[in-house]
Amino acid sequence: MQLSPQQAFNQALIRLSVLLYQVDKKVTLSEQEYLESVLEKLDWQSPICREAFFNDAIYQTRQALDAGQEIDYLRALKGDLLFDADKAMEVAIAITGVDGERSDEETELLSLLTHKLLAKALVNGTRPLVEPAETN
Repeated sequence: MQLSPQQAFNQALIRLSVLLYQVDKKVTLSEQEYLESVLEKLDWQSPICREAFFNDAIYQTRQALDAGQEIDYLRALKGDLLFDADKAMEVAIAITGVDGERSDEETELLSLLTHKLLAKALVNGTRPLVEPAETN
């Protein structure tokens, strides 16, 4: 099944959010509530229900974290996050700060997002004309 660019972004945004709230190995109620509010607002266009996708994202993220592959996991989301880099950064900044502190792990991933993965899109404020198939 071919996902629309919007749906691919939605799924990448969920994976990014789960990664950012789990990377410090502390999940707070404020992080969970914020993520639930983001999920409710997504224009979900998949035959897979949002909750099932979310549960799978938690599982996949946990595997990446346990293997120490969080940076590779984040890089794999790049192409889909470029669809709306501003929204991706808005959510990333909010979810890492909603509990009142940013861990070193969260700060490292935010830095990677802003300075490497989404930098051009954030500076230019534009979306790519063709969605990249790139996974790195």
